[in-house]
Amino acid sequence: MLKTTNKKDRAVTADVLVKVARGMLPFYRAIAGSRSYASAWTRAVVGANLELMGKLLKLAAPLAARQGYGTNAIGYFVDFDFPLPALVYTNGTTIPPGLVQFTFSTEVHRRIARAVLPLYRELAINRNFAAALARGIRRDDHKAVAAMVRGLVHSPGLRSVKIEESGIALLFKYSDSPYPYRNLLFRELH
Repeated sequence: MLKTTNKKDRAVTADVLVKVARGMLPFYRAIAGSRSYASAWTRAVVGANLELMGKLLKLAAPLAARQGYGTNAIGYFVDFDFPLPALVYTNGTTIPPGLVQFTFSTEVHRRIARAVLPLYRELAINRNFAAALARGIRRDDHKAVAAMVRGLVHSPGLRSVKIEESGIALLFKYSDSPYPYRNLLFRELH
């Protein structure tokens, strides 16, 4: 069922999705492609080491490194600033809060990075796709958004795609991990 556009959902546009995807794509490539880089990232996340996170982001994804970033020791978030109405749009991967503390799997993160690479690549290079996804999010069209995401993310670990906070939440669960992980792309509400 389609809903009318909510004022709070006007924040997500093709430009927002393109900028975030372009900033994060090199990071996901580095996580997927380098076990040592991914392991260092995990140490930074679990240890809440923002200095190391900054160095690693600068190394792989300079645009993302110029943004705000943080960790909750079970995941990470990179914030991209925009003018009104978007303000801050965030991308990250995390275990849902309340399940565990100081845990983040390098191998699960690498699987998720490999899985989402086609989605972030398409958002980064195809403005029409980004516009369609943004429109689906604004209209709260869960069926269309899930179809667009699942058309690019072919991981058997992808359990659900939801519209949340003017963005999308991809829930991954792999059989060898006791915890689910969420790859999030959303508007930070202050």
